[in-house]
Amino acid sequence: MSDTGNEWWRGAVIYQIYPRSFQDTSGDGVGDLKGIRSRLGHVADLGADAIWISPFFTSPMKDFGYDVADYRDVDPVFGTLGDFDALLEEAHRLKLRVIIDQVYSHTSDRHPWFRESRGSRDSEKADWYVWADPKPDGSPPNNWQSVFVGPAWTWDARREQYYQHNFLAAQPDLNLHNPAVQEALLDVARFWLRRGVDGFRLDAINHGMHDPRLRDNPRAKPAFFATSRPYLMQEARYTMNHPDMPALLERFRRVTDAFGEIFTVAEVGSGDPLPIQKAYTADAKRLNSAYGFEFLGMPDLTADSVRHVLGRWNGDAGEGWPCWAFSNHDAPRVVSRWRRHPDPAHRARLFALLLATLRGSVMVYQGEELGLPQADVPFDRIQDPEAKNNWPQTLGRDGARTPMPWRRDDSFGGFSGTEPWLPSPAEHRALAVDTQGDDPDSTLSFFRRALGLRRASDALRTGDLRFLEGAGDLLAFHRRSAEGSAFCAFNLTDREIRWSAPETGPVDRQLAVGCEPVDGRCPGTMPPGSGYVGVWSDPDGVAS
Repeated sequence: MSDTGNEWWRGAVIYQIYPRSFQDTSGDGVGDLKGIRSRLGHVADLGADAIWISPFFTSPMKDFGYDVADYRDVDPVFGTLGDFDALLEEAHRLKLRVIIDQVYSHTSDRHPWFRESRGSRDSEKADWYVWADPKPDGSPPNNWQSVFVGPAWTWDARREQYYQHNFLAAQPDLNLHNPAVQEALLDVARFWLRRGVDGFRLDAINHGMHDPRLRDNPRAKPAFFATSRPYLMQEARYTMNHPDMPALLERFRRVTDAFGEIFTVAEVGSGDPLPIQKAYTADAKRLNSAYGFEFLGMPDLTADSVRHVLGRWNGDAGEGWPCWAFSNHDAPRVVSRWRRHPDPAHRARLFALLLATLRGSVMVYQGEELGLPQADVPFDRIQDPEAKNNWPQTLGRDGARTPMPWRRDDSFGGFSGTEPWLPSPAEHRALAVDTQGDDPDSTLSFFRRALGLRRASDALRTGDLRFLEGAGDLLAFHRRSAEGSAFCAFNLTDREIRWSAPETGPVDRQLAVGCEPVDGRCPGTMPPGSGYVGVWSDPDGVAS
């Protein structure tokens, strides 16, 4: 059984906002903080518990905010600190918590810390970044490769050394082994906590510490080797997942605990992220939660794949709390990625219902509630540096970052009065909020019902999860807490499944997609791409 206490984040629905693409109020074609504030009612009506805002800090925007030049200020394209404070106040009025990104792995090369560090090997911040001498032949210190393209080292003539960057050359890596750097970042967290934020997502945090011995990364194992980019040809053994990171996270947790019920979640991506996720969330003294690309990078959704991913978080003693996302700003939109059912609107509802049943906190990406497909962004409109650097092996992330469509009969979907920074596709405008909002049969309305079912059920929010044995290709599981129970069944295949549905009493609430409940319970015939959820206020409502 789950004891949540005052931990509001357990089972919470967190709505991710990509600020450049949510709502523009300044007329420059880029979303801003005032725009987010003006649309918070939509998020509250959806049934979310919190919003997560991707970076809005001062930045040259080489990686669109993930290259931070000032951790304590708002970039003018997004507004001012006063705009953020007003957004925070409005969110809290609507009972929405506010989570913001913290990018501690690296900064922009425009950050004052880096400017001082590169200026002299004798400066106060000389060791705040990862610097190394060249090999005798002038080549980089080792074979490390950046995620986006090419070597993870760039020569700096001022210091006559190389600096490391796991991402763009404009994103030099901080030296998180340095206690002074750690304290400076912890003070950044205190700055935002004093303003009243409710949590932090730590971006790419397992990239945050390097091997001080600068050992070469080994060649990737055959199962993971890929030639689409050099980074994938290596096992990132010495550029991520350093064993000293948990100690820093413990320091971070002590800071956040001093401000009450603050939610902390790590983004952890690697070949097998689970051991790192569990290490970063262990024993209630590190982060509260972690998530990775288990679903975001999954090419096909099957009962076995869901059982494998969810089954690795069992609720054992000392284990942290998982967090899940089907879509976000770094991955193709879910209805375009999992395509077993021919109708994208049907797929969107099926995935919404499944997401609402998962054990853990869940993240909903802006537009997911509308069933938006991945946009086709032509090459001449591409903004994403990852796409430009690796074209055509990857289409990049812009197709998931196009403007949010608010009004159907508007050239730019009600997002802006001028040409947006990314295109506003006609197929997205057809799914706009004003078109779906009052339609009880729309994807948006179904999403609201699915999240409402989760909000009303303690079992779905915080309960244990146990898979039904012998279900084969049918994904079936029980959820149970001290205050309720639920039964969930999903046919994720493209064929009908007949089975012996469990005998249950009348449900308190239920929701289905692609099938009709029989006598108030789960049907024994599940059509392709169908799902059913029934909930009880009684913990013994469904037999174990």
